Amino acid sequence: MSDPKSAVTPVAFYRDPMAALHWLEAAFGFETSLLLTDADGKVGHAEMTFRNCNIGIGGEWEGLQLGGARMRSPASLEGIGTQFMRLDLPGGLDAHCERARAAGAVITQEPENQFYGARTYRALDPEGHVWNFSQEGQIASLEDMTAASGLKVATSLPKGD
Repeated sequence: MSDPKSAVTPVAFYRDPMAALHWLEAAFGFETSLLLTDADGKVGHAEMTFRNCNIGIGGEWEGLQLGGARMRSPASLEGIGTQFMRLDLPGGLDAHCERARAAGAVITQEPENQFYGARTYRALDPEGHVWNFSQEGQIASLEDMTAASGLKVATSLPKGD
């Protein structure tokens, strides 16, 4: 844990967080940087690093400190998720995809170039979390992105009345 903490640490919840830690290391190359376990070896909290960013890994739980919210894996919610993780790679996106596939990731979007200039792929982990990996490509202008997508592309919110 010699790297400085990220300003934001997303946390993914799993039915089996220990299995998730092993899988994320094998499939995506994450590194476990903190592991808190109880006397039975059950994960209380874990953190992984990837390119100087922290990702929390936890088991499903609920408690009064959450105000009634319940943290669940997509595997417990018929595949429903409320977010996905987007991670940038400096290069080697296609090889990274093949590593993930070999570890059992379900590739939901093969590596492809996007209208905004990046090359991306998407994968599901064994519990249904969506992981989106992106590699910077040719930087596109806002005008080019708008023309290619049909969407109005901006870098700020529109002014209110």
